[in-house]
Amino acid sequence: MNAGLLRRFVTGRTLVLGAVLALAVPGTAHANTVGVTVKTPGATSGPASANSEISTHADCSSGLVSGGGLNQAIGTGSSVNGNHVNGTAPSSNGTSEYTGATGVVGTDVTHWLGIGGSGGQVNASFSTTPYAMCFTSNLINHTQVVMNKANTPTAGATAGLVTATCPANTRLLGGGARTTPGNTGSLKTIASFPTFNDSAHAFGAKAAADGETNPDSWTAAGWDSGANSANYTYAYAICSGSGINVSSATVKVRYTEVSGPTTGSTGQTATVGCGQGDGNLVSGGAAISGGSVTTTSFTGPGSSGDHLNGSFPSTSGGAAVADGTTTAAYWTASAHTGGQSSPSTHTDAWALCANDGV
Repeated sequence: MNAGLLRRFVTGRTLVLGAVLALAVPGTAHANTVGVTVKTPGATSGPASANSEISTHADCSSGLVSGGGLNQAIGTGSSVNGNHVNGTAPSSNGTSEYTGATGVVGTDVTHWLGIGGSGGQVNASFSTTPYAMCFTSNLINHTQVVMNKANTPTAGATAGLVTATCPANTRLLGGGARTTPGNTGSLKTIASFPTFNDSAHAFGAKAAADGETNPDSWTAAGWDSGANSANYTYAYAICSGSGINVSSATVKVRYTEVSGPTTGSTGQTATVGCGQGDGNLVSGGAAISGGSVTTTSFTGPGSSGDHLNGSFPSTSGGAAVADGTTTAAYWTASAHTGGQSSPSTHTDAWALCANDGV
């Protein structure tokens, strides 16, 4: 074979081999660059007095909050029913939540609040531990917080719902909830979950179901045993920043429902996680409910004293993860009854799993 023919042969073989490799090796366009580090400062004691609340915060030293949660210690004895979730919410400064005008209220937030409230009884074991989900992505490098609020619940044992919806052409990454005033011991936050602002989901009243993708809204539910015209419930949606092309990004919902708690002064947990191919855990939600929340509009649990004690990143066994964890793949909801039995009550947990597609 002469030199020219040999060069053409080798070049042709190289081109064919390159084409085969290009077909066989996936391009980097389908990689997932989403990363999340869980940050928590540990527990803050309290509330130490009846009908009061404490606020504590977790902070991202790098990354932006895509969501967060809290976990409460309740101790033992008759007072275990007194500690409950009043809020789990983003914060611009680590000390206060957004409660003013609605709409886009913050950008690139790095603080997350855990707010615990007490009823008529307290004990020295009460505490609240906040968790921030610190998010990084090559695609979604800015975030925004959307807040909505409603003067609800104003009637006793009626779930007061409010929904915050992300701007068009963005992705929901997580969310939070808050109820005020904090000195009303019977008022509490009983649900914080992803949903869709469409008729199929009753415009936020039905929660996102297991396996659904790209929810656009977050719903919060307040709950009070009595009538109070001063009650407010706030919903927070954590969304990708404006101007980012998120067409390649997918957020998948994972959901589970567990029966109970139904006996007075007892608890129940529910844990759900991201599956293979879902992407990485970026946030989660929790509820204590009347059940079937993904197929019917949300209803409250069986007793007016029922409440949440936690919504947090966890192991598959439901244990809260440690500060600095980068491998959290599960979310746990912790629910508790009041002093009365609570028939037909359920505990609900959601995990949001994200793949940014770059």
